[in-house]
Amino acid sequence: MEPHSHIFLGEGHELAERRTWGVIWLCSAMMALEIVGGLLFGSIALVADGLHMSTHAGALLLAALAYRYARRHATDPRFTFGTGKLGDLAGFTSAIVLAMIAVLIGWEAVTRFMEPVPIHFAEAIPIACLGLVVNIASAWLLSGGHHHHHHGHDHGHDHHGHNHHDAETRIMDLGGVQLMLEIFEDGVPPRFRIHAPLAAQGIWLETHRPDGTSQRFSFIDRGTMLESNEEIPEPHEFTVHLHHGDASASSVFAEHAHGATDHDNNMRAAIVHVVADAAVSVLVILGLVLARGFGWIWMDPLAGIVGACVIASWAYGLVRDTGRILLDMNPDRQLTERLRQEIETNGDRLTDLHIWRLGPGHLGAVLSVVTAGNHRPEDYRQRLRHYTMLSHVTVEVHPQ
Repeated sequence: MEPHSHIFLGEGHELAERRTWGVIWLCSAMMALEIVGGLLFGSIALVADGLHMSTHAGALLLAALAYRYARRHATDPRFTFGTGKLGDLAGFTSAIVLAMIAVLIGWEAVTRFMEPVPIHFAEAIPIACLGLVVNIASAWLLSGGHHHHHHGHDHGHDHHGHNHHDAETRIMDLGGVQLMLEIFEDGVPPRFRIHAPLAAQGIWLETHRPDGTSQRFSFIDRGTMLESNEEIPEPHEFTVHLHHGDASASSVFAEHAHGATDHDNNMRAAIVHVVADAAVSVLVILGLVLARGFGWIWMDPLAGIVGACVIASWAYGLVRDTGRILLDMNPDRQLTERLRQEIETNGDRLTDLHIWRLGPGHLGAVLSVVTAGNHRPEDYRQRLRHYTMLSHVTVEVHPQ
């Protein structure tokens, strides 16, 4: 078997990397401007905010270096399943830094509750507003490159090209006849189409949905294919039973929404950093304005405590999600059940199934199947071809 590549980087990886470097330069310029300006004009508040900006520049630098390293070492054979999870490792690390920032902000706020310090409103409010503008610009730049899609792969035995057509197509064996069953809906109401050298007479199909409802479909000959007389109602999530005489075959159709399996947690962590800082800036501005207008000095540390709680909550969510990926937890239990139904529709038995995330939009799967038929691993990979997020599939077949 010829070696094949294991590149499991999300498409848009290089764009995200370029945008991250752009935001780093923006934050660095702002940081230098604040520190130099604070030293020239004797404003310790300006210097402090510049040093605070450096923590975010450092977090973004971590994200950018993770993107660069993952891209440069994507074909390194030392990484058994590629470098797609490096972004999750960087996101986990960044989340720990976020948690530490939350603790520091909270500690400072509690200290100021107990020992209030004089606030220089004329300096503090404009600095907080300027920081908010920079953070909004940074978040906008980063989110502009936050796209999730798939790389096409030429991976030999078990990697698939990704397209919408495959998601609505099944290759089935009906009494020894190989046929293609698809849901066709390009500009027309959705109908089943069968591509096979068979006559429409005697062919019928029945769908069974998760809610227990079923529907029967008959077919008409359109010359180059057979087409169902009846339209297919949404959603396209059901088990199909195709019949022709005494022969029958089954397959599963499922709607697949882009979810957690597609998230670029490296970019997510970078965005959370700048959005968290923007949220804190809003709270600080609110606290300063109220403290200045009504003499409520306690509003400033209260805003700090609220901000610390918000950042801690985001950090926890990021640690939880990236930790699950780094520990190879099952990323999609519904998908696991659908794969089990897909394999076991024709009497085969799935004795072992492992699914884990390889990178943004890429999943790996290892299956062990017991069958009474004369099936090859390639037959099962073909059957799972429409699951476009499965980028690396290994199948073991054991005779019953």
